[in-house]
Amino acid sequence: MTTSPTPATTPAGTAYSDAARDHLWMHFTRHSTYEEGGQVPIIVRGEGHKIWDDRGKEYIDGLAGLFVVQVGHGRQELADAAARQAKDLAFFPLWSYAHPRAVELAERLAAGAPGDLNRVFFTTGGGEAVESAWKLAKQYFKLTGKPTKHKVISRAVAYHGTPQGALSITGIPAAKEMFEPLVPGAFKVPNTNHYRAPEHLRDDEKAFGRWAADRIAEAIEFEGPDTVAAVFLEPVQNSGGCFPPPPGYFERVREICDEYDVLLVSDEVICSFGRIGSMFACDDFNYVPDIITCAKGMTSGYSPIGAMIASDRLFEPFKKGTTSFPHGYTFGGHPVSAAVAMANLDIFDREGLNDHVKENAPNFRATLEKLLDLPIVGDVRGAGYFYGIELVKDKETRETFNDDESERLLRGYLSKALFDAGIYCRADDRGDPVIQLAPPLIIGQTEFDDIESRLRSVLKDAEKHL
Repeated sequence: MTTSPTPATTPAGTAYSDAARDHLWMHFTRHSTYEEGGQVPIIVRGEGHKIWDDRGKEYIDGLAGLFVVQVGHGRQELADAAARQAKDLAFFPLWSYAHPRAVELAERLAAGAPGDLNRVFFTTGGGEAVESAWKLAKQYFKLTGKPTKHKVISRAVAYHGTPQGALSITGIPAAKEMFEPLVPGAFKVPNTNHYRAPEHLRDDEKAFGRWAADRIAEAIEFEGPDTVAAVFLEPVQNSGGCFPPPPGYFERVREICDEYDVLLVSDEVICSFGRIGSMFACDDFNYVPDIITCAKGMTSGYSPIGAMIASDRLFEPFKKGTTSFPHGYTFGGHPVSAAVAMANLDIFDREGLNDHVKENAPNFRATLEKLLDLPIVGDVRGAGYFYGIELVKDKETRETFNDDESERLLRGYLSKALFDAGIYCRADDRGDPVIQLAPPLIIGQTEFDDIESRLRSVLKDAEKHL
């Protein structure tokens, strides 16, 4: 596909990379790289599962932007949906008013959510949805006569967002330490990384799942059941490298939450909208939460939106008297974003993307598992179109890299080498070193093979760079 060349400079006449270096404060970025002579990559176009930089080089988008672009880049109908809505009604808030697109989208999400999760509170992103869920949990218990229930439990290494409350729920110490003190009341339990399970549980996934779930009950007992409001869990934990739940894990967690009157929040900011297969990943793992938080894939990234979807039970106290949820966002449920979300979900239905993921996920896994013949690849794990490849120093002992080695491996070699090989993905060390993949949901075996080939070309030489 040919396009008009991208202007080499900004309207002010500055090279884009230079202007980015001098004025753009990028997220989660070491800016010293660019101050010391590195050039900021400038991505100018996307089509399907591919992206192009300002020099015309093509890359596989192996991360769907940031676990977002489910239906692929360049969908004209999504751009058209945004333009039509902006022409009719560009903006109106949901503060005691409604507009058609937010109403339609709320109805559609409620219809697709499990159980009685029928109340949709819109945000502009995932971190805001998590923040909203904790606030709702606190207020719900105050309204129902249990005002001391305010604490939350989440898992080690889990990422739940950057707002102060969501960051407290996040289980990555390095992401939090510079912003402390955070919101008090967040406590951590072990995650479901079976590859790093206690040795006596490595041969029995179900026993490991029971052990991990029971740590939640233990934490509730330790903190006091009358003080714990909610448990926040991703269906497949992102940070640390795609930890799927062991068999029976969520069944046991649901039992624990019911026993102690604790809300189960399914944080599906990444895992919903087909990333694992179903529209909501809790359906893939057969549990019904009290709240779902979601964002990213709802619009495939064509416009920002997020949501907290709550059960009718949690909304019941808000139907009475003068009670309200004193919380909101100016751009929550934005008309343009809601219109894009509806058009995006139309594509899901028309093209059968959920079934496509379910049918092709085993082939994606099998293709990535070919990399296990490399000495540096210790584990391939995940579900749907969401996988982590853990890198190890010694496969026999599962020995990982120390901090200096990890720095040289991931930032000194892999991040640049993967990009140079034409694949945009994530080399991450929030936990043990991993490469993460979450491509657009439209790809199949030809693209799986291409991804594996490019990864292999880089990983086969990785040990030389330690």
